[in-house]
Amino acid sequence: MKYYIIAGERSGDLHASNLLLALKKKDPDAEFRGMGGEYMEEAGCTLFAHYKEMALMGFVEVLMHFRRVFRYLSAVKKDILDFQPDALILVDFAGFNMKIATFATKKGIKVHYYIAPKVWAWNQNRAYKLKKNVDKLYAILPFETDFFKKFDWQVDYVGNPLLDEIKKFKPEHDFLSQYQLEGKPLIALLPGSRKQEVDKMLTTMIALKSNFQGVNWVIAGVRNLPPEVYEAAEKAGIQVVYDKTYDILLHARAAVVTSGTATLETALFNIPQVVVYKTSKISYAIGMQLIKVAYASLVNIIVDREVVKELIQGEYVSESVETELRGIFEDGPKREKVLEGYGELRGLLGNKKASQETARLIIESLSG
Repeated sequence: MKYYIIAGERSGDLHASNLLLALKKKDPDAEFRGMGGEYMEEAGCTLFAHYKEMALMGFVEVLMHFRRVFRYLSAVKKDILDFQPDALILVDFAGFNMKIATFATKKGIKVHYYIAPKVWAWNQNRAYKLKKNVDKLYAILPFETDFFKKFDWQVDYVGNPLLDEIKKFKPEHDFLSQYQLEGKPLIALLPGSRKQEVDKMLTTMIALKSNFQGVNWVIAGVRNLPPEVYEAAEKAGIQVVYDKTYDILLHARAAVVTSGTATLETALFNIPQVVVYKTSKISYAIGMQLIKVAYASLVNIIVDREVVKELIQGEYVSESVETELRGIFEDGPKREKVLEGYGELRGLLGNKKASQETARLIIESLSG
């Protein structure tokens, strides 16, 4: 079989690579091509384009780069037709991938969508478009199956891929000594994986350092961003450790995390966190008009109540973050309440192996 896979950011690249490996086990002669990153390439996918060229965030930012987005859409569409896949596998990255799904369906290409677009969050009528243009949808959040039933669509909950990734994780036994982090509790700072995110989030995170004594501060850096993004943190004496997020979380006492996939990862490592987010004023104003969910973090959305504190936009100031961080850093009712909520979260997610389950369902569908 020939598979064309599209992922549009670091987490999607990672999950796509794991799905690719699971497909390979079931279909050893498979051929893979697509748009993604280093993880997909290492797993054996021939990359037509790298996702970093498309790593945009916010409504305004996307509009400002409309020509670039359109250019990549056109190029990827042509490459799909040239490759003639047996299945197109779309991974998250809804704004881009939903357009690709429409195109592929018109061309008679089977469309499989892994990590369902968050249409439940805003403009829920997009679910009708998704249903029209996707042959099989694989959900990774447990409540999504009930959501899509409202649109008379039976979708598969395959489990959450982060559970698989964390099970695969092999800690570095000398991590603390290697980075001179022994002897003090560690606070993890996760500012995001896209440059625009880090630019918005990091200054306030850095400001926290002066108000805590006897603590090791560590930023979970990513190497796909230019090193100068973290210069201000390093000048402030905060260590940046690259591509070791799970090792950092394993040893952390608490964390400050930019809203996104990392909030769920932090919860699955059982680390109390403050969730933060900030974007441009215009993007935020537009978002507030569109968003239909009560929370920003996946943790709170899945459990459907406030498990972790969220400080969004104007609330994201160092004084507020400090107050909330102290409450979960120290032993006491706030910390216990978060940890109790994490237990509920794990129960809701279940124990399915997402990559293997999705690969099985894709191959069954293509063989039927």
